[in-house]
Amino acid sequence: MSPTARKTVVLVGDRRLALTNTDKVLYPETGTTKGRVIEYYEGVAPWMIPHVKDRPVTRKRWANGVDGKVFFEKNLPDSAPDWVRHHTIHHSEHDNEYPIVDDLPTLVWMAQQAALELHVPQWRFGPRGGQQNPDRLVLDLDPGDGVGLPECVEVAVAARELLHGMGLDPYPVTSGSKGIHLYAALDGRATTAHVSEVAHELAKALEQDMPDLVLSSMSRAERTGKVFVDWSQNNGNKTTIAPYSLRGRDRPTVAAPRTWKELEERGLAQLTLDEVLERLEARGDFLHPVASASLAVGRDDHGHWDGDRTRQANEAEQPGRDRLAAYRAKRDASKTPEPVPEDAPTVRKDGTPTFVIQEHHATRDHYDFRLEHDGVLVSWALPKGEPTDPGKNHLAVQTEDHPLEYGAFEGTIPKDEYGGGTVTIWDDGTYELEKWREGEEVIVTLHGRTGGARRLALLHTRGRGRGRDGDEKNWLIHRTKDQPDRLADGGRPAEPSRASRSGTAHDGQGRIDRAADSETAPADRRTMQASLAKGEPTLDPADWAFEMKWDGIRALATVRDGAVTLRSRNDNDLTVQYPELQELGDRAGVDGVFDGEIVALDDRGRPSFQLLQNRMGLTRKREVDAARETTPVRLLLFDVLEADGHELTRLGYDARRQALETVVEPGGAIDVPPAYQGDLARAMSDSAEQGLEGVVAKKRSSKYAEGRRSEAWLKLKHHATQEVVVGGWKPGSGRRAGGVGSLLLGVPGPGGLEYIGKVGTGFRDRDLDEIGTVLDALERKTSPFVDVPRPDARDAHWVTPRRVGEVEFAEWTSDGRLRQPSWRGWRVDKDPSDVVRET
Repeated sequence: MSPTARKTVVLVGDRRLALTNTDKVLYPETGTTKGRVIEYYEGVAPWMIPHVKDRPVTRKRWANGVDGKVFFEKNLPDSAPDWVRHHTIHHSEHDNEYPIVDDLPTLVWMAQQAALELHVPQWRFGPRGGQQNPDRLVLDLDPGDGVGLPECVEVAVAARELLHGMGLDPYPVTSGSKGIHLYAALDGRATTAHVSEVAHELAKALEQDMPDLVLSSMSRAERTGKVFVDWSQNNGNKTTIAPYSLRGRDRPTVAAPRTWKELEERGLAQLTLDEVLERLEARGDFLHPVASASLAVGRDDHGHWDGDRTRQANEAEQPGRDRLAAYRAKRDASKTPEPVPEDAPTVRKDGTPTFVIQEHHATRDHYDFRLEHDGVLVSWALPKGEPTDPGKNHLAVQTEDHPLEYGAFEGTIPKDEYGGGTVTIWDDGTYELEKWREGEEVIVTLHGRTGGARRLALLHTRGRGRGRDGDEKNWLIHRTKDQPDRLADGGRPAEPSRASRSGTAHDGQGRIDRAADSETAPADRRTMQASLAKGEPTLDPADWAFEMKWDGIRALATVRDGAVTLRSRNDNDLTVQYPELQELGDRAGVDGVFDGEIVALDDRGRPSFQLLQNRMGLTRKREVDAARETTPVRLLLFDVLEADGHELTRLGYDARRQALETVVEPGGAIDVPPAYQGDLARAMSDSAEQGLEGVVAKKRSSKYAEGRRSEAWLKLKHHATQEVVVGGWKPGSGRRAGGVGSLLLGVPGPGGLEYIGKVGTGFRDRDLDEIGTVLDALERKTSPFVDVPRPDARDAHWVTPRRVGEVEFAEWTSDGRLRQPSWRGWRVDKDPSDVVRET
């Protein structure tokens, strides 16, 4: 909206507003006008409103700019539009009528009033105007004279540890003034008095731990040189500047949510309105989990939020209404990669109806079963998956209808969004409809690409022994006794036939039946990647398989007519480097594409990554032959993507494992190490005893997700390792004088290459000579890092960040640096874009 006219009537949402004096300068230092303030609040509304919704709003108005008089308002003025929501708070001597900001027009109206600052309490009004218990705790870290943001950060980090110990997850907000606010979501069960008391005890604990820096009392005389931890804003009568509110200071600074990582970066400063809007568009609301938790009634069994917005959408989903209204209400298209169509669904008039079963790793892992019907995908969540035994029924919880486009969706939904987690397609295809009684019974025969043809029945639980007051969403899914003739056994391949490639059959090897034909070229294949496990997960061996983690180079091996091609994860051809692995051409009874690890064994028979360095990068036959004599390698296979022309990636892990063991005869340089028979704790213990890296846990039902990092595979390590991008080096001293002394390391981040420290140990003398030769060719004049400290930058030689290595280290420091890193070697199988920070 243009700030040029003295008075303009505009349509905001479905409300008409008169905007006046939009060209008046409210921030003289920056020339920021009232019109720009209105534009800011209009732009920030989608992210701000969840934090102020249903809360009484106190305003601080600067009608003549921040250099003029400030007006403090609680009551809703008589001149306010009649559509502004409000509630009354009864005080001992008077009543106040407070406005509530729950929509864009109200927020823009407040900006029109030059209400630069909006303040709210930590509680919300209930449906009938009653004061609810607080849904968040806040600590205001207010620096006194002589201290500033760096000292506030130090206190914030200490407070985070205390809050974590209480089971709370704090989120930082630079206040837009001088200090930092810490917010933590509450479950709404504690009273205001109790929360305020807890906050006071937190402040006193911080003061006891940091007496020279922290003050918990209200005494202003003692604040010089200290950070006052203001706990009192949890009092029901107190308010805090709202997240994303402007401040009435010289510049248009904002109470802006931040990440812990950027809080600890050098040069931390308060953000202005332009910076905040740009960050929101690019990165979203870092404080969203606090708003989501306070708005939500709770999560259902599948990690989905069921809050006010969701309930309203479900209530609106009635016959004749837009069947995707509930779906859209639960998703923000700017934050989730899921398809979010703007239009109402249309029914397809041609073609056979489709189905999809998606594996969903959310708060609780489950499968989503979707049938195309009346222009949408009618959907159920299956906590235990599709039943394979006609004698056992599985629960099916009906969820909101999904758009047809969702049938092709695979990707990761951000963890703070509805249904956050990784979605992959387990099976899809078409179905024959036998019966569809709305809300009662559905019978279909699926024709899938993974599970083949099978007949399933969905029956609502109403009247089936659960009473009339049972959950209306609950159904049962049942595999009927009568099945199509050609039935896949739960996605597992049937007994393989004995046919094999002519002249290369081995005992126990054969073709893979009941899998889709492969149409993917080997050059287009990509490896599935494991995610680092968080903490010590509890994994049931019935649902998870455990394999040892091998310390080598990942490779995809393609067999065609007895010839073997080896490709690294970053698509480098490794074939000539490891000629002894041509043996796979004889060991595999069929053509195929196999996934495994190239390893070199030490004198105790353990894979050694440092020993493997002797073979990396050698391509000249004479050099390769010489290295083979001293450092032979083996190929340890653990998965198969294609065999005998059949596509196996859509089969489950157990099915692929069976196929691998069927078509490959171990021996010589080729091995198929068995999956571990036992639980995770024993596997980790045995792995440590054998001197191995750790364990990889793989979900038995998971398909092979090509080119994707998946939580269906979890890596658990005994020692912390980190892939790193080399961005420079520092000269050595002593016997390293004149050469490389240490390497400067980074990992890719949102803003560029983030510096994580330097490594100067773990090298052999010849390693340093080779490293120097490699880096000389990459020399550049400027630092490739966004944040390298001055002491580490001194005397540094910068290089173009193209080479990836690996280090072992003790832990991450609080400022995101590696503690006690030791060099392990180059990762020629990785590109810089493959590197992620292992947290």
